[in-house]
Amino acid sequence: MNSQMTMEFFLPDGINGVAATLAIVAMLSMLFQRPDAAENDQSVVRSETLLRSTTSWDGERYKSYPPGQPELSILKITVPPHTKLEWHSHPVPSAAYVVAGELTLERRKDGKKQHFTAGQALSETVDTLHRGVTEDQPVVLVVFYAGNSSTPPTQHLRV
Repeated sequence: MNSQMTMEFFLPDGINGVAATLAIVAMLSMLFQRPDAAENDQSVVRSETLLRSTTSWDGERYKSYPPGQPELSILKITVPPHTKLEWHSHPVPSAAYVVAGELTLERRKDGKKQHFTAGQALSETVDTLHRGVTEDQPVVLVVFYAGNSSTPPTQHLRV
């Protein structure tokens, strides 16, 4: 059995040997080209911790996650300018990243406030009534909830 492989190339009329050789070399180099060094260079991968906290933005320590089947949710929330959100609470730990705009969070029990701007991350309160207030621009948030499949991530105050 012959283990050698042969390849035949048929060239259109008018292509000379030098041009054919260059075309074949170019084609083979594209087929066997290594990916750019930057594509596999792990040193260009950057990791930046945006938030690591054992407390919410108001300083309260997190106690524990709710029991049950874990469920992660990631929501993109857009709040119009000049909006006061309803008083609400979160029964599960969560964190948000402010993509755009400015947001002031306010705790209902004592009026404690904290202001956040685009590029900041915040750890949300658990079981504490609070609301967000926007300014002149819409606020875009990406919010990460870590709860369970039977608990909604937000509960609104019933008045």
